[in-house]
Amino acid sequence: MTQCVYLVVLLLCLGLMCPLVTGIFMDKLASKKLCADDDCVYTISLARAEEDYNAPDCRFINIKKGQLIYVYSKLVKEKDSGEFWAGSVYGEQYEDHMGTVGYFPSSLVSEQHVYQEANKTVPTT
Repeated sequence: MTQCVYLVVLLLCLGLMCPLVTGIFMDKLASKKLCADDDCVYTISLARAEEDYNAPDCRFINIKKGQLIYVYSKLVKEKDSGEFWAGSVYGEQYEDHMGTVGYFPSSLVSEQHVYQEANKTVPTT
């Protein structure tokens, strides 16, 4: 009888965890992006944040006003969508965020230096 109770509890726990395992579906921000190379690994430009930005979900990065950001790709704007770029934080005082790549609104940054043109159109995944 005790084993039966443990089995029921185990099955209930697994049933409650199922939604956590399947994840949450998020809409694509765009179908295409502009990059400097086919894999979008080379830096396009260096941008400076003009305002703070708090990421709404895991696809985005938090940025602080004055912070420098390496830009790796620029999403091709689609109907009724904002224009987003993908990049990572730069600088010693943001050391804990360096290497984290995510999207941010392009309207909140100004490009400081363009390293190379983003002339490759790549589909987003």
